[in-house]
Amino acid sequence: MKNVLVVSGHPHLDDDSVANKALVDKLSEKDGYTIDRLDALYPAYEINVQAEQSKLVAADVIVLQYPVFWYGMPALMQKWMEDVFLHGFSHGSKGKALVGKKLVVSMTVGAPEEAYGEGAAVHIEDLLLPAKGACALTGMEFAGYEYTCGVSYASRVDDAARDAIAKAGREQADRVAELIEKL
Repeated sequence: MKNVLVVSGHPHLDDDSVANKALVDKLSEKDGYTIDRLDALYPAYEINVQAEQSKLVAADVIVLQYPVFWYGMPALMQKWMEDVFLHGFSHGSKGKALVGKKLVVSMTVGAPEEAYGEGAAVHIEDLLLPAKGACALTGMEFAGYEYTCGVSYASRVDDAARDAIAKAGREQADRVAELIEKL
């Protein structure tokens, strides 16, 4: 069985998330999956670097799960990467701890899919550049991605809309798990 580390980068998962919360909750039910909720562990953004590096070392597959904020990952996840992916650990002549590990990106996007389609300034694949760059630098293998568009907080106009967004999150969790199963 694969040891899967899901790093949840939503800064307020319990307070204002529907799709990400449903997705993380669904993945937490999977055998072999460890959920690393950065918002719960580090509300003051003070990352325990050694603890996080140990989790990464133990993982076979690393999933970065986050909502897209301004065409990138939330500040909490970005800080986690900046603090944890250190020269000598993840990269550099002696930094080989992540070599060969599989990286999967799982994103939720508030805007509708058309906002990233033909003629758009930014396409979904463009949002993967930081993860692909991290893989190139650390020797991880970029193993794929899943995403769901149209799950903005502004879309939560009633219970039916919230239920549809939560369902979309659970469906994305299933797609992420299927992707991991094929690795």
